[in-house]
Amino acid sequence: MLEADSKLQGDLVLTPAEAPAGVIISPDTHREQRIPPGQSRTRKWPVLDAAGPPGIDLEKWKFRVDGLVVRPTEWTWDEFQKLPRVRVFSDFHCVTRWSRLGNIWEGVSTRELVARAGGLLPGANFVVAHGYDFGWTTNLPADEFLADDALIALTHDGEPIDVEHGGPARGIVPRLYAWKSAKWISGVEFLREDRPGFWERNGYHNNGDPWKEERFGW
Repeated sequence: MLEADSKLQGDLVLTPAEAPAGVIISPDTHREQRIPPGQSRTRKWPVLDAAGPPGIDLEKWKFRVDGLVVRPTEWTWDEFQKLPRVRVFSDFHCVTRWSRLGNIWEGVSTRELVARAGGLLPGANFVVAHGYDFGWTTNLPADEFLADDALIALTHDGEPIDVEHGGPARGIVPRLYAWKSAKWISGVEFLREDRPGFWERNGYHNNGDPWKEERFGW
């Protein structure tokens, strides 16, 4: 007997007005048309990555904020669990042309992490997110990473994020294509100059705005 897919959505799309109280509402969910150009809705949550999930030992797991911050800071898994949490209601757009609407993420706000690192130093214009998957990185502007709806997510729709979808912790930056939401995230580095990541060096757009269809760099 096949198990039910806990990530399979119904036909109806959750609206911001129906989101739980206290949840941060990602602004793109207020659009009259929530599916960007060239995308189509999926009710599933497809699994895509560069090289498959890495092995992650929570006893050795760490998350680090460094680069152009006042006080480079690192947390163990147990320490990270004790940080204040937020919940975010957002849509999720993959560059491969599917969109999953009405997701609820819970985790630690990116702004909270930077505040605990003492804030940014002058010139911290860009971020490189590092993953546990074999040196994988992605780059994005610091203001996108520090948007009020961006977080390091630990749960999705009330369940821990499984390893296939980037758990135990995944970066979520809802306003950009999903490859900018780093799976298996291990830390972030603030930089003065931009530094393209894995997919950006291999043909993807440097910014990745789904509403502008910034899919590829050529």
